[in-house]
Amino acid sequence: MNFSFMTVSFPVDRETYSEMKALCEEVHHADKAHYESILNLPTAQNSEVSGFFVLVYNDEDDRLVGLASAIDLLGLNTFEWSIIVSPMYRRIGIGDAIYHVLREGLEVRGAEGELALMMEGVESGLVFLEKHGYVYSFSEATLEARAEQSESHPGLKIRPFAAKDTESLVDIFSEAFGDLREEALELIHFNTHTEGLVLWVAEEDGNIIGTVTTRKEGEAQWITAFAVHPDAGGRGIGTAILCFVKQLAFQNGEKHVLLDVELENDRALAVYKKAGFSKAAQVDYFAYSG
Repeated sequence: MNFSFMTVSFPVDRETYSEMKALCEEVHHADKAHYESILNLPTAQNSEVSGFFVLVYNDEDDRLVGLASAIDLLGLNTFEWSIIVSPMYRRIGIGDAIYHVLREGLEVRGAEGELALMMEGVESGLVFLEKHGYVYSFSEATLEARAEQSESHPGLKIRPFAAKDTESLVDIFSEAFGDLREEALELIHFNTHTEGLVLWVAEEDGNIIGTVTTRKEGEAQWITAFAVHPDAGGRGIGTAILCFVKQLAFQNGEKHVLLDVELENDRALAVYKKAGFSKAAQVDYFAYSG
């Protein structure tokens, strides 16, 4: 049995994308876990994103049997990666071989940092990562809410970002996330120059007090970079922004709103729960200790 390994950069062609989708569906049936998100399939055809895939084909039938994805989400040369292998090929070392090709790809690109991602409850994946020197770091939950009509918050206007809002958003990201000015500017640039992302600001009495970025993905709107200035906390602004996205999804004919949040962030979890979000999945992150 012979196998071919190849490394391809984002974006991939339509045929390769279809093959990756099919492999994810096959592995889903075995592991009862959805891998499309941690393998970055929604951005696989986006030329604005920096990253690469490792593909493994069985030469006998030219079938994709293994896949790794590594993505530099914020353009900081730090990568998040994950690997899947068709269940019938897991006992012959395909995963280990993919890992070594993946590491070569990270080294060639001069990666300054990395995190490995694994869906919650996949015991074989945990054993694999521990074998290669990775230790648990933190977890993120994917929360889900129904798209639905929602009432607007009195006096709050939510509109697309404009260049004049830059300094206000730098202040919000610095206060809410502890970002340095350069980090905040990079986040703003990424969320305004990446295809499919829409950056919104929440304005009250002429002051920017909150922000959120949305991305349509199939029948859902994804939320990222959601923040409210601490001075505006406790007044329901965060809930109002989340309800705005639920209304946006409803108007667009989508069914769900999704977001990721660290499980240790109790304050954020309380806001999301109040806005009608509940846990749909969990991703565990592992750092290299070798």
